[in-house]
Amino acid sequence: MAMSVSSAGSGEPMVDMNTTPLIDVMLVLLIMFIITLPVMTNNIDLDLPQGPGSTAAREAINLFIDYDGTIVWNGATVSNLEQLEQYFRAEAGKPNQAELHVRPDKRAKYDDVAQVLGMAQRHGIQRIGFAGQEQYLP
Repeated sequence: MAMSVSSAGSGEPMVDMNTTPLIDVMLVLLIMFIITLPVMTNNIDLDLPQGPGSTAAREAINLFIDYDGTIVWNGATVSNLEQLEQYFRAEAGKPNQAELHVRPDKRAKYDDVAQVLGMAQRHGIQRIGFAGQEQYLP
């Protein structure tokens, strides 16, 4: 009692791909991702010690650049770029530099802002940030 299964053309190789091993691998990967996903989303709150420098608030320098190129350093108008360089040199020489908060006007030329930022970087100002970004919102 032998059972024979024959296809339409006997002796021809089977050209259909066996997908059962591929499905098994995909199911194993799916189970691995389901198991590891909750572990990746957990977070741990750590109370890290604070260093002595982090408790003191840093001084801030407000640098406003107007649309016509006028530069205002902490409320005082800067007459020329040489005076601004002197301010940057004096600030860069301090051991605990203040943060430089640059606030360009919405209509200020890009060249003016880039020139001031480049000058601050060349003189060694470490902490530079932009303030007043809400004016650029639509």
